[in-house]
Amino acid sequence: MVADDYGSRGRSDWRDVDWGSHQRWLEADGAPVNVIDLGDGPAMLFVHGLSGCWANWLEQIPHFARTHRVVAPDLPGFGASPLPWAAVSIHGYARCLDAICEQLGVESAVVVGNSLGGFVANELAVAFPRRVERLVLVSASGLSAAHVRRDPTQIAPHLAGFVLARLATKREWIFRRPWLRNALAGYIIRHPERLPVELLREQLDATAAPGFLAATLASMNYELTERLVEIDKPTLVVWGRDDRVVPPADAYRFEELIAGSKLVWFEDTGHVPMLERPARFNGVVDEFLAGQLVTAPSEALETSLE
Repeated sequence: MVADDYGSRGRSDWRDVDWGSHQRWLEADGAPVNVIDLGDGPAMLFVHGLSGCWANWLEQIPHFARTHRVVAPDLPGFGASPLPWAAVSIHGYARCLDAICEQLGVESAVVVGNSLGGFVANELAVAFPRRVERLVLVSASGLSAAHVRRDPTQIAPHLAGFVLARLATKREWIFRRPWLRNALAGYIIRHPERLPVELLREQLDATAAPGFLAATLASMNYELTERLVEIDKPTLVVWGRDDRVVPPADAYRFEELIAGSKLVWFEDTGHVPMLERPARFNGVVDEFLAGQLVTAPSEALETSLE
């Protein structure tokens, strides 16, 4: 890993995209869903995490849209998408992705999911396998749900972040003060002060989402672990070594449960490697798509987590 590859370098491509011209409104389960649709070629479907939105993938969408059709929705209850009419559920989110693909004419896609988005991506691969060509799990949630059910205090930091985000939304002065940015984002991002203020603001603006509590409860009450062995798609697991949101030990469990999956660690990185080290993340995914990714044996890496 390059020592200074944390954050973006120079002017990021996302700043020069007319995002409004790539916005589409679709329908899933009778409710509108906001979707960004950019590029041509084989499809890639990017799924954001809890309290996120499509903008979690700002550093990825322009890069992959050079060679792919990139689809990035706001899950119902997040970003611009309102809460669904039906109760929020992990399967319901997967069904929403299936409906989006159907309406866009996407038969199958490389599905990339972070955190809750990884949970939903796994459910999509199990429940609607024809929609998934390859799978990229980025600090995916889902395996630790049982631990949270036994100890609900584990969601306290998430709730605190939700409350702070409610207070911070649209207040520009907060984003200009490093110590406040760290207070808001430090639990998720390893070094918030090293990310561009504009990029960080795009992420924090979405955190006070109405779907937060419903999606949190849905995650806690859905067991996917035993079904992961059904996934037979080429799978890449990407994890930040300093993830404080989802235990890094879960990365090994995903690698073990999904046959043939490849695990890549990002050192000195938190819960969102795609934002924290975008150049390296994009390069790793490019290699995975090209079938050229070589990873070290997991046994050689486990010692650093002991």
